Amino acid sequence: MTMQKGSNVPVAAASVRVELSWQAGPGVPDVDASALLLAGGKVRSDGDFVFYNQPRHASGAVRHEGKQPQGAGVTDALSADLGGVEGEIERIVIAASADGGAFGQVPGLCVRVLDAAGGAELARFDSADATVETAYVLGELYRRQGAWKFRAVGQGYGSGLAGLATDFGISVDEPAEPVRAPAQTAPSAPAPAPHAPPAAPPAAPPAAPPPPREPVRLTKVTLTKEAPSVSLTKQGGTSGTMRVNLNWEVQKQFSGWGRKLGKAMAMHSDLDLDLCALFELADGRKGVIQALGNAYGSLHQPPFIHLDGDDRTGANASGENLTINLDHAKDLRRVLIFVTIYEGARSFASVNGTVTLQPQHGAPVEFHLDECTVSSNVCALALITNESGDLVVHREARYLVTPRGSSPQRTVDAAYGWGMQWTPGRK
Repeated sequence: MTMQKGSNVPVAAASVRVELSWQAGPGVPDVDASALLLAGGKVRSDGDFVFYNQPRHASGAVRHEGKQPQGAGVTDALSADLGGVEGEIERIVIAASADGGAFGQVPGLCVRVLDAAGGAELARFDSADATVETAYVLGELYRRQGAWKFRAVGQGYGSGLAGLATDFGISVDEPAEPVRAPAQTAPSAPAPAPHAPPAAPPAAPPAAPPPPREPVRLTKVTLTKEAPSVSLTKQGGTSGTMRVNLNWEVQKQFSGWGRKLGKAMAMHSDLDLDLCALFELADGRKGVIQALGNAYGSLHQPPFIHLDGDDRTGANASGENLTINLDHAKDLRRVLIFVTIYEGARSFASVNGTVTLQPQHGAPVEFHLDECTVSSNVCALALITNESGDLVVHREARYLVTPRGSSPQRTVDAAYGWGMQWTPGRK
């Protein structure tokens, strides 16, 4: 159902998927979807802002699912379990921000509300009148008489995502005010003490105020061929963990089904992709993290890298995730993240992908993979190197051709000079 600005429609679904889509191309800014959960027209706290740096609401009801290439376009998705939204939340604002330009440069911008269970389209609003805006409210889900509705809004902001978020009560990169000590005065002569009244029981000490909440960070990094690397230290990613996700869509093969690692979508049960990593530690030890041979690694002991499992059917809603312990960055010399086709296809031809590295403390790093034009069953995604204590992420996006009689792992090893000994494995 295509909507006009200001119109509304009922949403007869328990859970919905909200997709923002646009046409990609030279000079087109990147677009990011976000959601704000409002009570009384404002967020209750910064935790009610769901976006790429804060992808899951504490209630679990609203999530940022991430980008997915679709032919010549791109989709960024949010999911909402409407039955699980807290009762005091009256509206969920669906917004977008443009990175590197204004929405007047973004062709084909639209928002669709889909039934998460069956995929049926419940509402669609195409935005056609944006000009200089760098943030945009496309629509909102709201409660009315115990049911949910969707309204097409189409309201823009010239102050970007920071201005939009601040308008709804989010604290954005605002340093806390320093606590000033009381002014010092010269001591005066003590006054005569009056007759003391009977002693009262001591009052309970006041409760300590909660620590100030750190403002929301809006920073993100997009790697390109022209700017293919970034320092995690300079982006604030120096501690905690870093999660690696790969969004993958099959465009022509496998009956149009898609494969998504890290944020699962509809999947072809015959296509089994494996997210893997080669590692070299500071002490010279080398190895591989992969489902093949059950080499899942460990997060809190060497190699400080962990693969959470092997999703062979797409039934796992969280897909496959690779996590790196940044608290042990000094113990890592280099890490190469790659993906292989285990079964279901011979090549990555006709697929597109987006890689996202999400540090726990710091800006997410993302980049798009190039189209595969060779017969490749292994793709090197990103190389992380320790450069004088600073972890640097290098965009690889490199499809490799496995020689006859070799394996994808051996092929990656030879291309990057890891020098390991390989034996056949299974899972």
